[in-house]
Amino acid sequence: MNMFNYGDTMSFGWLVPLFIIGLLFYFLQDKKETKSSAQDILDKRYASGGIDKKEYEERLKHLRIQQLKG
Repeated sequence: MNMFNYGDTMSFGWLVPLFIIGLLFYFLQDKKETKSSAQDILDKRYASGGIDKKEYEERLKHLRIQQLKG
């Protein structure tokens, strides 16, 4: 009787290095999609004329209060 039967346990042993390599590629790649912060979105809307100065200042004030709470 063979006590060191590796046939059943080693059949998926190649997945571990493949998984590690996949994780390295995932974390080391350049992130092309950058998420905009709420203030960035607000700035873009104001710059494009989507909101006026008063609304911009009110929303910016609200964002800063939320950041302090958060």
